[in-house]
Amino acid sequence: MTRPSRPAAVLVLEDGRTMHGDAYGAVGTAFGEAVFSTGMSGYQETLTDPSYRGQVVIMTAPHIGNTGMNDEDPESRRIWVNGYVVREPSRVASNWRAVRGLEDELVDQCVVGISGIDTRALTRHLRERGAMRVGIFSGPDAERTPEELLVAVQASPPMAGANLTADVTTDEPYLVPAVGERRFTVVAVDLGIKAMTPHQMAQRGMDVHVVPADWGVDQILALQPDGVFFSNGPGDPSTADHAIEVVQELLRRRTPVFGICFGNQILGRALGLGTYKLRYGHRGINQPVMDLLTRKVEVTAHNHGFAVDAPRDGAFDTPFGRAEVSHVCLNDDVVEGLRCLDVPAFSVQYHPEAAAGPHDADYLFDRFADLMSAAREGRSA
Repeated sequence: MTRPSRPAAVLVLEDGRTMHGDAYGAVGTAFGEAVFSTGMSGYQETLTDPSYRGQVVIMTAPHIGNTGMNDEDPESRRIWVNGYVVREPSRVASNWRAVRGLEDELVDQCVVGISGIDTRALTRHLRERGAMRVGIFSGPDAERTPEELLVAVQASPPMAGANLTADVTTDEPYLVPAVGERRFTVVAVDLGIKAMTPHQMAQRGMDVHVVPADWGVDQILALQPDGVFFSNGPGDPSTADHAIEVVQELLRRRTPVFGICFGNQILGRALGLGTYKLRYGHRGINQPVMDLLTRKVEVTAHNHGFAVDAPRDGAFDTPFGRAEVSHVCLNDDVVEGLRCLDVPAFSVQYHPEAAAGPHDADYLFDRFADLMSAAREGRSA
């Protein structure tokens, strides 16, 4: 099978590194933060993860698109990545659930991409220099001078200081009902939630009310939740003042709180901790994390460019009592979880709901159920 003819495309990093390839997906221009994802599978979940809003995703696996696109695996209502970079697009989709090809979906959703470049070299460059702004230019846009393209990239907005929650949150609340007997009612604050998250909770007997990110404490508590969940999402946690204030008020009322990814950073800031931008972040699968309580190592899925700055030497004081780091990444010792010791709250930086796998951290949803059970028993005592 001959390779399809594609318009020329060029990728330009903000430090001037330039790579030439072929257009992939929609033709045009895209800007964002250049990040790399290490998964060999699960690209559909990656593309539809709202946490990738504002980012141009580089796939480290060399061959992408083999299994096409289906209607069962999307994590949200659309593709969120700003741009997409692959080395070798699959020429055919071969999977019994595939209903269309990956490139067809990128075109339909106006996602600009580039193929035919050395993604290994690009990934090594980002590991050495750090995540940075990038532009993809294809078709007529690629014919501008290198100087013009670089100026355009350097004028694009950075990720640091970006507030993207309003772009990805739900417009209206909706219910994901419990499977089987309802044991708990949970309010999930949508900061960029993935569809698998309420599904995991529903499988454990939780009615999950997914609500917009701008809801206040009174609106949330009016649903009489046994616990409140704060989801993953894009952007800089230093901009999330409203969510931080909501978490603080819930902690004052001793309402059980569970956070994932962005939700972990929100809990950290609510406890008075700082956050910082990682050099190139953690994205993809097979990231080793240790649960410091059990000393077990979990193989996990990640997608974060910011992390919580917390003490590692035991419990530390917060405005809400003592807390401790519960999980750490074994690759670089980044904080991957927090646990409050005097109020019912905990969080993790990684993704226990990972639909494409791995599934080592599924137990955290059971831990949330246990937290809500204990709080309920404490109220009735």
